[in-house]
Amino acid sequence: MNFKGAMLGTVLALCAVPAFAQPAAQAPVPGWAVGRPEGSTLAPHAPRLTATPRDQVPVSAIRLPPGFQAEIYAHGMPGARMMAEGPNGTIFVGTRSIGRVYAVSKNADGTTRTRVIAQGLTQPNGLVMVGNSLYVVAVNRVLRYDNIEQNLEEVPAPADLTAAFNLPTERDHGGNHHWKFTTLGPDGRIYMNIGVNCNICEFDRDQFATLVSFNPDGSDRRLEARGIRNSVGMAHHPVTRELWATTNARDWSGDEWPEDSLHRIARRGEDIGFPFCSTGQPDPQYNAGKDCSQFSRPTALLGPHTAALGMRFYTGTMFPEAYRNQIFIARHGSWNHSRLVAFDVVVAKLDAQGNVTGVEEFLTGLRDDANQKFLDRPTDVHVMRDGSLLVSGEQTGALYRITYRQ
Repeated sequence: MNFKGAMLGTVLALCAVPAFAQPAAQAPVPGWAVGRPEGSTLAPHAPRLTATPRDQVPVSAIRLPPGFQAEIYAHGMPGARMMAEGPNGTIFVGTRSIGRVYAVSKNADGTTRTRVIAQGLTQPNGLVMVGNSLYVVAVNRVLRYDNIEQNLEEVPAPADLTAAFNLPTERDHGGNHHWKFTTLGPDGRIYMNIGVNCNICEFDRDQFATLVSFNPDGSDRRLEARGIRNSVGMAHHPVTRELWATTNARDWSGDEWPEDSLHRIARRGEDIGFPFCSTGQPDPQYNAGKDCSQFSRPTALLGPHTAALGMRFYTGTMFPEAYRNQIFIARHGSWNHSRLVAFDVVVAKLDAQGNVTGVEEFLTGLRDDANQKFLDRPTDVHVMRDGSLLVSGEQTGALYRITYRQ
């Protein structure tokens, strides 16, 4: 074989190497999986994105203290999460993965009607009513729907306040903890969370893992608390007006530590300590030599990986007096735990000085321990004007109404 023939044979041989012999590009690791131990199969539970028929909503499985009853208030809202109530009694419901906002109104016969009033949004989890206007916070977008209850049939285009609020974008968050919880303070300001942009890492502690507040027009941003990893529930005490908040602790640190927690923000700018400390203890990876005593300790522990989310003080009169001004908390349920925990609603009991004396189960029955399955995921609680309590179930897209009679 001459030189040219040899070269041609070499080229043909190289071209015959199959494409799969080349090194394959690795798929990017999703934000929630960063730090997951090798071999672990733990992963978030994807919510159901189709409507659950009424006869499949597990209201009969719910267990409550004596005298309380549960009924289906509304259903057919895939991904139902955080709630807000309009002046005329319309319940607005936000979502995460499905991108919708629902409105639930009462019919003359006592039944309810559900409408989709916004869709195609990115995680419109945060809802708050300011007067007759509904604010929807979808990651960094802030949309204001004026006179919303008078326009449920044909919802007009909202006022876009995104630039005024200037919140971190989805890209800034890197896919981590960018959904919002919002509430109206007794001072007329809008309060919300800005979650940390990782599981645990170094970050700008004035920008992420914070509680902030604004005037309703988006002006006068104020830092209310820092070092609070991911709070998706907060409320003001009806008497002291102090801000209280739940927070979700870090993942991939074992089954029992750290616990999710409840915090009483006694002074503006309070530092909860994340990432250096959790529940008053140093983080083994990110403590950086910090003394945990310099940070505010939680008012109550809510269990490891329970995903404590929406919380409200009970201000109604339907429930027994023992529940007045106590805190109802929806524990969404674990994914970063070897066995399922929570999937319930608990009550943090406060004494006259505002100290938590205990955390008691209130709504149970949605977790099947024997088969390690869950029937629904309580996500938010809301006290209605008649004193009943609504609980949103993200997995079935239903609202449960809890009432009491002797």
